[in-house]
Amino acid sequence: MQRFETLDWVVIAIYFFLIAALAIWVMTRKQQNTEDYFLAGRNLGWFVVGASIFASNIGSEHVVGLAGAGAGGKIPMLIYELHAWLVITLGWVFLPFYMRSGVFTTPEFLERRFNSNTRWFLSVFSLVAYVLTKVSVTVYAGGIVIASILGISFWTGALVTVVLTGIYTVLGGMRAVVYTEALQTIVLVLGAGTLTFVGLNSVGGWDGLRSSLEPGYLNMWRPASDPEFPWPSLVITSSIVGMWYWCTDQYIVQRVLSARNITQGRRGTIFGGLLKLLPVFLFLVPGIVALALKNRGELHWDSPDEAFASLLMNKMPAGLRGLVAAGLLAALMSSLASVFNSCSTLFTVDIYKKLRPDTPEKDLLNIGRVATVIVVILGILWIPIMQNISGVLYQYLQSVQSYIAPPITAVFILGIFFRRINSSGALATLIVGLIVAFLRIGLELASDSLDPNGIVYALAKANFLTFAAWFFLFCVIVCVVVSYLTPAPSPEQIQGLTYSSLTEQQKQANRNSYNVWDIAFSLIVIGIVVYVMFSFTG
Repeated sequence: MQRFETLDWVVIAIYFFLIAALAIWVMTRKQQNTEDYFLAGRNLGWFVVGASIFASNIGSEHVVGLAGAGAGGKIPMLIYELHAWLVITLGWVFLPFYMRSGVFTTPEFLERRFNSNTRWFLSVFSLVAYVLTKVSVTVYAGGIVIASILGISFWTGALVTVVLTGIYTVLGGMRAVVYTEALQTIVLVLGAGTLTFVGLNSVGGWDGLRSSLEPGYLNMWRPASDPEFPWPSLVITSSIVGMWYWCTDQYIVQRVLSARNITQGRRGTIFGGLLKLLPVFLFLVPGIVALALKNRGELHWDSPDEAFASLLMNKMPAGLRGLVAAGLLAALMSSLASVFNSCSTLFTVDIYKKLRPDTPEKDLLNIGRVATVIVVILGILWIPIMQNISGVLYQYLQSVQSYIAPPITAVFILGIFFRRINSSGALATLIVGLIVAFLRIGLELASDSLDPNGIVYALAKANFLTFAAWFFLFCVIVCVVVSYLTPAPSPEQIQGLTYSSLTEQQKQANRNSYNVWDIAFSLIVIGIVVYVMFSFTG
């Protein structure tokens, strides 16, 4: 494997200089209150919102895991990258309710729709979920990438990146996060896009790629009887997880809440949805190329998670290697910065401020910074446990998200579309859902010590996609049944928070917030999603 040359280091140094200069510029703009610090003063335009959505989503787990899925025969996992239609759903369906409510967080919206107990529960639930998935996976994947490329130890690479990202996130707040993410998006697309082009060229284009793989390798649709990726469960569960992640998760929603109005926020989601289509070509395809080159004897790697780094270091010329490496660092830093800031927001606004409502704004900012440090430490401690759950990194992320998404998705969808759903039904669904999710994770970890002939073992080993699909149905039933067994919410409580309770004035304001071009670009993105799905059918 080749090593970095002087030109590569120069390119990486330029990247860090640009990030530092941008972060310092943003930090010179004082944060006066929590709205400035956590939502960038609610004054962002569509380009920055869309780029921030994309950069927040694309972390090192995509670089390592999605390329690993391509190299390891897990092509069906790319359906999670075709959720551009769900990004758009955030802008068209959910965003008007969030912005009309004037909330800082999605748990705060649940308080407006239901009661404070649901807000408390989702806030704590979300913080735990960030530690289980986003922080630990991003740090772990980043450590793998940095160690394999820069030739340093895993923990050194991971911790150094965490510290550097934490500095500008803590000091600059949301504004520093979104503006650096806009720059990191450009670097990431240029870097990974160059690797895809060089990789395809080295394997003889798309036709050469197909000829180097076994027949049917690129088919993302498996039979319903497939033990790993049955297509009905894959479609249902990926949509459930996508609805939770893109439309209700503070990590993503915080970006659109920072927009100056609904129009800019919605256009940001359309732009973000268009960018969301890129990972298929930026990361999955390089993984498949690495496998094709390995089959030809031109590339060697032991684990699919090493495919991307192996292709980078052996096929890219000096200078371009540095550009791609800068893109990988951008992916790691942008995701970490996003989750750090979201954790700060959740803890400060939804927990600390609720407990001490008279706390001065200045003190709240300091509390948020301390919360960030604690979450980072917990995420790092979870990494050794995480390694035992699933063999392929990207599949680990999706499996854990598949356990925590169903109850939250059920509560938000039912809460907005059905006025009869009340706080008792919502809270019961969240509590039961959390218990079931952690039981499943615990059983999966302990499956080797269970009786192979027992029901508990069968539950632990059930396909995670099928389990999540039935789990979602269970959550919907719990929410509806409990709601109908308890008193209905009052009309005043749900006014403007469900579709059926919108006033004519609110409906007209929503219609005035978009034009024919917004609709046209949304349909174009959906059309591209359908085209890509049909492209991976054989």
